[in-house]
Amino acid sequence: MKKPQPGLPTREQILAFIEQSDQPAGKREIARAFGLSAQEKIGLKALLKDMADEGLIDSAPGRAFHKMGGLPKVTVLRVVDVDDGGNVWGQPERWEADGIPIPRLRIRERKRGSLGIGQRVLARTEEAGGGWIAHVMKTIAPASEQVLGVLREEAGRFWLTSVDKKDRREMMVSDTGGAEAGDLVLAEKAGRPPRITARVVERLGDPFAPRSFSLIAIHKFEIPDRFQPETLEEAERVARQPLGDDREDLRDLPIVAIDPVDARDHDDAVWAAPDDDPANPEGWRAIVAIADVSFYVRPGSAIDKDARRRGNSVYFPDRVVPMLPEILSADVCSLKEGEDRAALACHLQVTKDGKLKGFRFTRAVVRLAANIAYEDAQAAIDGELSHPLTETALRPLWDCWAALAKARDDRQPLDLDLPERRVVLDQNGRILSVAPRARLDAHRLIEDYMIAANVAAAKALEAKKAPVMYRVHEVPSRTKLVALKEYLETFDIPFAMGQVIRPATFNRIIDKIGDADFKPQVMEQILRSQTQAYYAPVNQGHFGLSLGSYAHFTSPIRRYADLVVHRALVGAYKLGDGGLLPEGDEMERLGTAISQYERRAMEAERETIDRYVAAYLSEHVGQVVETRITGVTNFGFFATVDGVGGDGLMPIRDLGGDYFHYDEGSQQLFGEKTREIYKLGQRLPLRLAEANPVSGALRFELPDGKGAKPEPRRELKRRGRPANIRHNGKRR
Repeated sequence: MKKPQPGLPTREQILAFIEQSDQPAGKREIARAFGLSAQEKIGLKALLKDMADEGLIDSAPGRAFHKMGGLPKVTVLRVVDVDDGGNVWGQPERWEADGIPIPRLRIRERKRGSLGIGQRVLARTEEAGGGWIAHVMKTIAPASEQVLGVLREEAGRFWLTSVDKKDRREMMVSDTGGAEAGDLVLAEKAGRPPRITARVVERLGDPFAPRSFSLIAIHKFEIPDRFQPETLEEAERVARQPLGDDREDLRDLPIVAIDPVDARDHDDAVWAAPDDDPANPEGWRAIVAIADVSFYVRPGSAIDKDARRRGNSVYFPDRVVPMLPEILSADVCSLKEGEDRAALACHLQVTKDGKLKGFRFTRAVVRLAANIAYEDAQAAIDGELSHPLTETALRPLWDCWAALAKARDDRQPLDLDLPERRVVLDQNGRILSVAPRARLDAHRLIEDYMIAANVAAAKALEAKKAPVMYRVHEVPSRTKLVALKEYLETFDIPFAMGQVIRPATFNRIIDKIGDADFKPQVMEQILRSQTQAYYAPVNQGHFGLSLGSYAHFTSPIRRYADLVVHRALVGAYKLGDGGLLPEGDEMERLGTAISQYERRAMEAERETIDRYVAAYLSEHVGQVVETRITGVTNFGFFATVDGVGGDGLMPIRDLGGDYFHYDEGSQQLFGEKTREIYKLGQRLPLRLAEANPVSGALRFELPDGKGAKPEPRRELKRRGRPANIRHNGKRR
């Protein structure tokens, strides 16, 4: 530790000045207050660093200091709650005082009702009694105007490279906020066009360190990843409450949970047996037991408010950002082998044809016979693995599923078997492999039991005329169907617009294609033609599943929509406490909010997978890899690496000296002289020129600078001239 130089203030004097200052106190203000010379300012910088290392002070954005564990005089707050009385509460965007709870401040608005959850303000803070009050100075840029990126230094200047692969421009940095070249940072745009610069507001660390890829997504999409202190305290308390004596006892049944081998929580478990009811010959009884989250998470509680702000859990290869505190999500609510657990049980009566003859719901206590991985359950049924529950639990589940599968086939839901990528990491967070997930009968079995329970939940609530948070999937729009028709015509596949569109319509197209190379691309185009599913209290049916009434019921640990359905069932069927639901328009607003949170989670998860794929492929830069074209534009085409994934750009300027026509209808590029064609679904070798793990972006080149092997030229079915003609990337 360095001793203060002559003329420098002591640690006590600096702390006293920071505490008494009525403005942000940075190094400049401290030097001015104590009249330090240029040489002494160098010593002050070292002294302040020592004090920070010792835990005496902390630096706020803009390099101002405050007492460790305290708040800066002026800081950026994010609105986190608006209570029933209209009081607005905020928390500091940045908090680095380890072991000290993040404070909540009551924000005094200039105009009542002007601030909402998620908004950001620059505020002056003051202690008031045992708490804090914040006075708004101004509202500041929303997160959409913030930039997450990596700092780069060149000739003494800093530049910010965005982590968003769609944003290829660099931005000059006016204030690094103490961050260094190579750091992952969160920055605000500053200045006015045409001179826009970036000001760093938070240093996030090494972008290439294990677990950083998911951290990028968490910050970019503003996913809440820290619970309020009162939420954690409440979770500890409710986790200890007894299950009660008024539950149906199902502990003698060999109920099992079949999940991914890396599952972090277990919402659901299943059981089936032949039905002994004479009115249901050759039928089945089944139970879908779901974690009774509504018993622990009561409406209006601190846990409920935090869960509602999240909407759902977010799953990354290296971590999960849970909707509920870990003591609930991974422990007390999670259905585990040999442990007594609270469950909401859906009792199903299934006919030999797989129809639901009847259903009822009870609050129950279960003790799982086993938690089994999908692969192990499948291997046991296939006779490849000896398991003690094969005949008593698994075989009846498979036999009942044969009936459910028959009903599904009669219903003909949309059948798009698109692969899902799985990233496998070692204990240190390094990538071991990236490969498609295996698709087993065990996966389909659990899906069909869950669908049956979800249908029963929706119909049970409809029977009581109770509020329902439906899972809605509407019929594709005419605009998207026209685009799909034009795309299918390029493969000589007819698609009549006058017909009644059903999921079976798309299944017939897939069946006609057989095992053609372009089958995955057609399935992806069919998927893109579908509408986005959402949550709403008004039923519009579920087109993809070919169901009239459908509500998510089976995953209340990780989806708030399911918790809402649980509460509705508890209230409608008088199953105990915790059945209160929002009223009137509040259900519609809630449905809109949790639908947005779901899309946010999907985008965050997809982008994180892309970053892991790019990191995995970065070791293969310069090599020729087998790819498949996934998109064609007027500036080039996108391709994905076979068996791994990750979309990369092949710029048109690198396709050689030919004139390339772009036909929008057929999604093709074709050369005038070489007659080379680049089209959707085409497989070709490309050289991997770049793989950026921070943005997830890939870039390809032609092998040895040569074009693709010419394909037989056929007349393109287009209306008039090509949409664009480009030569080496330039429009003619």
